[in-house]
Amino acid sequence: MAEFQRAGFIGLGVMGEPICRNLAVKCGLPVLGCDNDPAPLRRLASHGVTEATAAQIMHDCDVVFLSLPSGEVVAQLARAAGGLLAGARAGQFIVDLSTSPVDVTRELAAEFAAKGATFIDAPVARTRAAAEAGTLSVMIGGDAAAFARVKPLVSTFANEITHCGPVGSGQVVKILNNMVLFETVVALSEARAIARRSGVDPRVLLETFTRGSADSFALRNHGLKAILPADFPEKAFPVDYARKDLRYALALADQTGIRALGARNVDHWFDTALAQGHGNRYFPIISQVIDAESGTTS
Repeated sequence: MAEFQRAGFIGLGVMGEPICRNLAVKCGLPVLGCDNDPAPLRRLASHGVTEATAAQIMHDCDVVFLSLPSGEVVAQLARAAGGLLAGARAGQFIVDLSTSPVDVTRELAAEFAAKGATFIDAPVARTRAAAEAGTLSVMIGGDAAAFARVKPLVSTFANEITHCGPVGSGQVVKILNNMVLFETVVALSEARAIARRSGVDPRVLLETFTRGSADSFALRNHGLKAILPADFPEKAFPVDYARKDLRYALALADQTGIRALGARNVDHWFDTALAQGHGNRYFPIISQVIDAESGTTS
């Protein structure tokens, strides 16, 4: 990490704040932070993070991490007058931890390369609790030399780091990971609804699944911890964020000529949940939409 002199971090939301804290505590570099909300900056100050503007970060930092709500926000911040591209310089690294469309990622990488800077996609997977613990899974797209340079910094907040291939490959893997997760949650929701209406206790169904070939991460985390107890809090991974990631997957499917009917079924349920006002609720709430008579969604 000694080859970098100062790190910047833009976007201190649900995931960005704990990631930035781990980076600041463990990386051994001065860290500058930027967010529209002053609250996380106040909390991070005690961990050595100094508040700065995005322009100051681009001027002062040789490696800059982004943790933003969408690829559209990343592109807007990069391409705005006086934005990230305007401040980019030769030798600088920009590491995008956001989940962004593959085509946008590759376009931005080319635009930063024209300034002599290196843009790497490094979307993160797992929960806020994993971000707090520094045990995220990060999927990186970039050349081997760039991966080697940023990996020690990424290891301050992740315990599984995968080099997926050239720029954009990390986004491909992350987006498809989420697509498969969403499809599995729909399958669990449908099974639960059918079991309940057939007179079988959904708890018996899902707990028995853990002992058979239907066992999965989605079952143990989303099925048993959210769908079964009907626990769909706000400020978790909500329907509107999940739908954004799914739309990236569907766009990639269109670009590659795959019909992706399973993913389009998920999109139907996400749209229905949004129409019913559940956009800010933890996305497994679609189980209640699928089985509308199963009980309260409050």
